[in-house]
Amino acid sequence: MGKVIAVIMLALAIMLAGCDVGSAPSGVREGERASDFQLQSLDGKTVSLSSFRGKPVLLNFWATWCGPCVGEMPYLQEIYKERSAEELVVLAVNIGEPASQANGFMQYYELSLPVLLDTRRTVAEQYNITGIPTTFFIDKNGIIQGKVVGAFPSKESIERYLAEIVP
Repeated sequence: MGKVIAVIMLALAIMLAGCDVGSAPSGVREGERASDFQLQSLDGKTVSLSSFRGKPVLLNFWATWCGPCVGEMPYLQEIYKERSAEELVVLAVNIGEPASQANGFMQYYELSLPVLLDTRRTVAEQYNITGIPTTFFIDKNGIIQGKVVGAFPSKESIERYLAEIVP
């Protein structure tokens, strides 16, 4: 019985150690200035995060194969359509997929929110993305005010976080 308990304790210790991903790199923690990046949009334009300084930003990392990402896209689209006139910037960063795949997804679901392509996953690494979807809420000064890992169950759940960055 003692050996069984020892094996179980060892297994638990190994599992818990495997869950530690370390601390997030500087520039991707709440209360810090969001790390700048440049990515191509679906229409081929180069977009940098810093070009939106002075405006609040909802920054969402996703992929077409991710079921929870697909589930929350209609809510992000609604937020984009309703709030982009209020100076809110919504950016959906597609991770690791070619433009044709992301574009096909957007057309199939009739989505128009801006998509940036992180085909080499460099920005996902820079932002320490360990699970998707992951969403950052960045205020007009470029400071991260919130981070959510996992899908939003409703538009209202996104709006609760937006209250922190949109006056």
